[in-house]
Formats: sequence, C-alpha cells, structure tokens
Amino acid sequence: MRIARVSLSPSMENVVYAAVDDSSARLYSAAPWRGGAPTGEVVKLDTVQLLAPVEPSKIVCIGRNYAAHAKELGSDVPKEPLLFLKPPSALLATGGTIVLPRESSRVEHEAELGVVIGARAKNVPRERALAHVLGYTCVGDITARDLQRSDGQWSRAKGFDTFCPVGPWIETELDPASLRISCRVNGATRQDGPTSDMIFPVPEIVAYVSRMMTLEPGDLIATGTPEGVGPLAPGDTIEIDVSGIGRLACQVRAAS
Repeated sequence: MRIARVSLSPSMENVVYAAVDDSSARLYSAAPWRGGAPTGEVVKLDTVQLLAPVEPSKIVCIGRNYAAHAKELGSDVPKEPLLFLKPPSALLATGGTIVLPRESSRVEHEAELGVVIGARAKNVPRERALAHVLGYTCVGDITARDLQRSDGQWSRAKGFDTFCPVGPWIETELDPASLRISCRVNGATRQDGPTSDMIFPVPEIVAYVSRMMTLEPGDLIATGTPEGVGPLAPGDTIEIDVSGIGRLACQVRAAS
C-alpha cells in the first residue's frame, strides 16, 4: 500500500492522508500511525498536491553506511551506526525546490532509503525491529559538503531548509534488504547501488537508534547513501528512485 500526505486545496488548508494508486487517492481520517482509517471518500490523484509524506518529531540519519561512499569521502567505515539529526524544517515534498544557501559553495546530493516508524520503539531487539516500521520512502540527504568539513559537526551542513526532500509516498510492502537506490541529475545517473550493500541493515539501525532515543510513530530514519555523491547547481533537476517505491523529483535554485 502507498500512503501519501496530500493537500486537497491550493491554499493548503485541507491536508489529509490517503492510500494512493496510479489514478486515485482514498482519503483517511488521520495518519495511519495515529489510528487513521479510510473515510470512503475517493478523489482523483491528479487533483491533489503531494506533500512530504511524514510529519516526524525527528529525522535520524545514518552516516557512512555504505563502504564505497565512506571511501569516496576519504573516511573510515564506522564500527557502529553513525547518527546525526536533521530538523523537521528541512523537509521538502516531491516537486519542490532545493535552495542552495549563500553560506556554502559546495552542496551535494545523497540519495537514500527512508524508514518511517509506525509504532513507538524503545530498546527494541533487532529481530522485532521491523514490526515497528510502517513503510519506506525516498529521501535526499542534501549536504553542504564544505561546511560539513569545516564545522567538524554536521548540524549546519545538513540542516538548512529544503535539505531533506522526502516522497513521493510511503510504501508499506517492501523488503528493505533487496532494493536499489539511484540518483539522476539532469537525466545523468550519478548514484546507483543496492541496499544489500548497507554496512548496518535496517533492522539493526532501528534497534540501535531505539537504544539512544525513543522513536515515535511518524519519525523518519535516513539509512545512508551509496557512492557517487556530487554537486548540485542552480537550474538542476534531481531525481531519486528507490525500486518498489517511486520517484522523488526536485528542482534546484540559488538562494535569493
């Protein structure tokens, strides 16, 4: 099932969750992780605006979770999942615009599999971790690489507004160990790698994070990026695909 968050009006005053297919959206009374259920109302998909499909209390990200990506950055492979946070204000929906900040001269793309939490998770064992997952989505971990290197910690480099594109929806029926992540910029493939290359797979990540902080329903985990990260420039179009989910597409512009 594909779960989307949509606006039924241009004014963004009527925002709901819906189960979507190629042509229609079956509206829900609330987010599925808040007990939402189908209302019986169905609208055409092309009459609604897709929004970021999550409203997380936190966005937990995993750094250097693919060995080839760690190598291209000149970094060691971590012995445990390397955690950092993005603020919810960084969220951006498919069709939105990534804004390149004046503070950075090198902003790069990182295409990732996103994990959406469906049930509260605290100290969950690895073998039960996926029971706390609602589904999966596409994520762009947009990064000001020069600031990441100069700051020594990653909050500013990863946290600008629009630096976390997510979407187009949440797919609930997937095996996260057998997916393929790709990223294209202006139609040219930059990243293409399987989730089987993850150093720390999804169940281990969820279990590990839940030992540090309580994962609440609706929270988002970005699980790391394959090799091939590269720069973004004003006027670019970026497309992130995860097999079985769909395509997240955004434009890029410079800050005004």
